[in-house]
Amino acid sequence: MAFVSQLNQFPCKTLLVTPRHPRLTSKPSTLAPNSVGLATPKLTLSNPEYPQVIRPPTRIRAIDEDESAPETSEEPSGVAAGAVAVAEKPAEPEEISKLKKALVDAFYGTDRGLSATSETRAEIVELITQLEAQNPTPAPTEALPLLNAKWILAYTSFAGLFPLLSRGTLPLVKVDEVSQTIDSQNFTVENSVRFSGPLATTSFSTNATFDVRSPKRVQLKFEEGVIGTPQLTDSLVIPEDVEFLGQKIDLAPFKGLLTSVQDTASSVAKSISSQPPFKFSISSSKAESWLLTTYLDQELRISRGDNGSVFALIKEGSSLLTP
Repeated sequence: MAFVSQLNQFPCKTLLVTPRHPRLTSKPSTLAPNSVGLATPKLTLSNPEYPQVIRPPTRIRAIDEDESAPETSEEPSGVAAGAVAVAEKPAEPEEISKLKKALVDAFYGTDRGLSATSETRAEIVELITQLEAQNPTPAPTEALPLLNAKWILAYTSFAGLFPLLSRGTLPLVKVDEVSQTIDSQNFTVENSVRFSGPLATTSFSTNATFDVRSPKRVQLKFEEGVIGTPQLTDSLVIPEDVEFLGQKIDLAPFKGLLTSVQDTASSVAKSISSQPPFKFSISSSKAESWLLTTYLDQELRISRGDNGSVFALIKEGSSLLTP
């Protein structure tokens, strides 16, 4: 009776075993003190044809109803304890790489889109559409560190930039670089255009703040314009001719006059270069815009802006910038 009372202290369920072979008789052993398990019973076959004794190497443990049994699983070889196996997402880097190379090749000779033919524009649009369909960063605004960089404009369909990119506006001045620098920590964007001429180089930029509006869209608010301090060159480079209003002008007769400016330029270079850049505030109802990033990886970004214009930008230092 004492043994039965000890069993009643454990909420065990009665197991009914129906033997398929000769009847088994059980001789229970004494319950070990301070144990939550039951000692394995000694089982004897009652059939004289099987006189041997069977001692199964098992123990039965009583488990409280609130206690869950630990799950055990065999870890595959080479996997450290505690490591979580993550299924790799199937990717097609080779196909994306080919599309990016074809896109950069299509940019060649277009002068950032200014002189692109209708056929070339159609080819570029098709390649961009294919890349957007395989965008490895579906939520760019949730990957702000990836956006955090200086991006060089390689192509645009935005007609508002064409007058700025055109050489006819300033015959002796050319656009060296158009870039966009994103600071994801301070939520700022700087759009910059760098010019170079026979006497100096300078830049014009606009500073804006941005707010995240969706996984792909940001709202820009332009606050300030900056005209960089001209950096005068030590030597004067005069081209043979210049195109102005559709006509070529021979500069040979002016070389002597222009060369004499070199000495004056060198004397004032230090004084001008020490001046701070000129800044002015932007307060206009048109000072806001939005930008939708439709493709983003470690070296290429494709964005769409107002009126459906497209911008293809390459991260500074990328091999895609190498012709």
